[in-house]
Amino acid sequence: MAESPAHKFGQVIGGLLESVIRPQLEAFCQQHGLYLDYQGRDRPARRGRKVAWQDQYGNTHDLDFVIEQHGTDEAIGQPIAFIEVAWRRYTKHSRNKAQEIQGAILPLAEKYNWNSPYLGTVLAGVFTEGSLEQLKSHGFHVLYFPYETLTAAFEAEGINIRFDEDTPDETFRACVDRIESAPPEVLNSVKRRLIQANREPISDFFATLGYRLGRRIVRVRMIPLYGRVNQFATIEDALRFLDQHSIYEGSGEFWKYEVQIEFSNGDRVQGSFDSKFSAREFLELVSRQ
Repeated sequence: MAESPAHKFGQVIGGLLESVIRPQLEAFCQQHGLYLDYQGRDRPARRGRKVAWQDQYGNTHDLDFVIEQHGTDEAIGQPIAFIEVAWRRYTKHSRNKAQEIQGAILPLAEKYNWNSPYLGTVLAGVFTEGSLEQLKSHGFHVLYFPYETLTAAFEAEGINIRFDEDTPDETFRACVDRIESAPPEVLNSVKRRLIQANREPISDFFATLGYRLGRRIVRVRMIPLYGRVNQFATIEDALRFLDQHSIYEGSGEFWKYEVQIEFSNGDRVQGSFDSKFSAREFLELVSRQ
C-alpha cells in the first residue's frame, strides 16, 4: 500500500524535531560522560539502525532516543533515560499518541526500575492539556513545541505547513518535496527559530534531565529481617497478636535483606533479596549508574 502524503508529511516533521533535539542531547551526554543512542546511528553493539529494547515480557519497543550509562559503540550500557518524539496536528489524536508513548516506555521503565530511568517526551503540534497531564501523571517530563511556533518557523522561510483534514494530497506532496529539497541553510534557520521561540521550555527540560542524571547516592540502608511467620484468618486476630507481641523476643529465622538507596535529587530505589549474592548484585548494579 502506498504511503499517504499526509503520513509522509508527519514523518518529515518528526524527523525535523529529532534533528532539533539530538544535537542538544549529544552535547548533554558528552558533558556528563553518557552515551546517546538514536535511530539511524551506526552502532555495532546492536543489529540494524533501530533503537530497540525488550521489556520483561519479551516485547520489543522501538524508541527515538536512549541515554545509557557505560554504553559505547561496541557495548550496550545501562539505560537511564528513554525519550520519545512525536508530532500531532489534531487534538482528537493527541490522547491516543500519549497512550502510545506510555505503552512503549512504561514497560521498559518497569523492567529497569532499579535504574530509576528518566522518562521524557518531545511533542510538537496540537496536544490537549489533558493529554499532556496524562503523560506527566505517569512520570514523564514533557518538552512541548506548540503548533504556532512550528508553523511560524517555517513561514519565516516562505514555507506554509498550515494544513487541515481537507488539504488535498497534492498540497501535502508539494510541501514534503519542498522541505526535502530545501537547502541546508533554510532548514537550519527553521530549527534556530523553533529553538528561539521555545528557549525556556527547552531549558527547563534539560534542567530536569541534568537533575535526574546528575544525582549521587547519599544514603544506603541495609535491613536484615528475621523472625517467625505468623498467619491469621482475620484482622482482629492479627491485632491481638500485635498487642501481645514483644519486639525483644529474639531474632528468629533469617528471611531476607531489605535494601534502600536514597539519592541527592530525592529519588529512591529499594529491593528485597533472599541472599547475600542477590543483594550484592543489586548494589553493584546501582553503583555502575
